[in-house]
Amino acid sequence: MAGGGEKKSKANATGGGKKKEVKKETGLGLSYKKDENFGEWYSEVVVNGEMIEYYDISGCYIIRPWAMSIWETMQKFFDAEIKKMKIQNCYFPLFVSPTVLQKEKDHIEGFAPEVAWVTKSGESDLEVPIAIRPTSETVMYPYYSKWIRGHRDLPLKLNQWCNVVRWEFSNPTPFIRSREFLWQEGHTAFATKSEADDEILELYRRIYEEFLAVPVIKGKKSELEKFAGGLYTTTVEAFIPNTGRGIQGATSHCLGQNFSKMFEIIFENEKGEKAMAWQNSWAYTTRTIGVMVMVHGDDKGLVLPPRVASVQVIVVPVPYKDADTQGIFDACTATVETLCEAGICANMDSRDNYSPGWKYSHWEMKGVPLRIEIGPKDLAKNQVRAVRRDNGAKVDLPRSSLVERIKELLDEIQESLFVAAKQRRDACIQIVKTWDEFVEALGQRKMILAPWCDEEEVEKDVKARTKGEMGAAKTLCSPLEQPEIPEGTLCFASGKPAKRWSYWGRSY
Repeated sequence: MAGGGEKKSKANATGGGKKKEVKKETGLGLSYKKDENFGEWYSEVVVNGEMIEYYDISGCYIIRPWAMSIWETMQKFFDAEIKKMKIQNCYFPLFVSPTVLQKEKDHIEGFAPEVAWVTKSGESDLEVPIAIRPTSETVMYPYYSKWIRGHRDLPLKLNQWCNVVRWEFSNPTPFIRSREFLWQEGHTAFATKSEADDEILELYRRIYEEFLAVPVIKGKKSELEKFAGGLYTTTVEAFIPNTGRGIQGATSHCLGQNFSKMFEIIFENEKGEKAMAWQNSWAYTTRTIGVMVMVHGDDKGLVLPPRVASVQVIVVPVPYKDADTQGIFDACTATVETLCEAGICANMDSRDNYSPGWKYSHWEMKGVPLRIEIGPKDLAKNQVRAVRRDNGAKVDLPRSSLVERIKELLDEIQESLFVAAKQRRDACIQIVKTWDEFVEALGQRKMILAPWCDEEEVEKDVKARTKGEMGAAKTLCSPLEQPEIPEGTLCFASGKPAKRWSYWGRSY
């Protein structure tokens, strides 16, 4: 079945010779409903939608072409944008020596439980075990120290597209929590702090909102939640209304001069004085795809935003017994060709051993944004019927203006997916001022905006007081666009003067 519906050929469409048995029953429906058993629904959707296949090592997954194409679309956009910023691609090795890994104490303590180690070569034990990168700060920075000598060597701006391994965790979930995942990681070094501030976050917002149609909040992580060893961390945070959990979408870490100190990334400035570089690291991962599935998917399967769908339009012939079958198939082929020539990703499902109804269910499961049906009546009227995946709306379109109308429809679908997702997310945001209001909102699975004193001990206390089967609450982020704090506003948890508004909730 895989890929069979993506052929544009009509060779097997008209058949001939032995009559094939046509499968009419769908058998494609999901066993679980999104609102009733979200975890099982999600696992089923990513497998049945042909995004993921489970692998024989727990926490590892095969990313199938249907999902890989989404990653490639985002990669193409992001790579072009960072090149405009004079950021260059490179590749560093997968392996890390223990001495280098342990150089930055806070950093390695943050990652220690997740580090996987190579201890054998064949039957022989290695004299010194070798770590597999959980992230590449310690891999790359010894060489930044070598390459950066004077102010003319700055800024140094590198990015790599690669995989990383983080081993120790519970509850693996495809795309969301896996032992190996794909990402890009950028590592930049500057002469001054002002150059290092807020370098990349807007691109991450654009990936989520403009491509994946997922609303996010740009914010700053708390001291407790920031990147281990960094100065501060900014983030784009998404929210999954069905589970009442926030999810970190992508992060940018201002590392300050901490790693420069550890790895001696020292340069001579314009005055001839020794100075330490200011550094950033930033990344987004294949988790983006999982967030998209969770936000938009429904009880029929995936719902893909047109900007990331490798098939934006699927054309299905609907022949009846005495119909002009050849004419219908020719019209379908011509429609696909017209759309493809206009830059629209269109395919035809010409399989003759499946009924039209079965094909509808199959492509709905895979989340294709728009389905075009052509039957005898459509052929006679020189039109097509278009059916939207996001809301099921049907409209008949004349073939004479097909390209323009399909482009309009795809734009409408992209926009309406974002608007609907934002409405669902916003309905979950609750402003609270007191601890009792906080506990009540948490019980209702809300994304909570509360005034906070910005003290680490208070956050630890909130975590301790909210521990339970669902998991503890924590800060998700403090929005970069801060609402005004009226004078005299107190922290919801400690009663001390509030310093900032922060989003709180449970998270993935």
